[in-house]
Amino acid sequence: MKFTDRDQERIAPALEALGEPARMRILCGLGLECRPVTDIIKATGLGQTNVSFHLRVLREAGFVRAERRGPFIYYCLIDSKLLRILHDLRNWLDARRIAAASVVKRDRKRSSAVRR
Repeated sequence: MKFTDRDQERIAPALEALGEPARMRILCGLGLECRPVTDIIKATGLGQTNVSFHLRVLREAGFVRAERRGPFIYYCLIDSKLLRILHDLRNWLDARRIAAASVVKRDRKRSSAVRR
């Protein structure tokens, strides 16, 4: 797969926006439903100011949208595919962790055998 310079310039800011654990908690907490800020605060345990800051970053990055419903503002994922991408990334990282652990285990066995 080839990524042009333009592709890289588009992808890097998106990854930067996703690189904050609080933002990941917010995105996963939203799930497939639109939620008011008060629900996001309860679900994440973050303070109102912190949640508002991170929602602004996520909105500017194009991951969430805001909808006014009466006196409340609800936040929704712009595209539910993002959750699938995050799920796949987590699975890939888990597989890499397991593979790395097996290499370490194998290397320890080899070192132990050489010392004998």
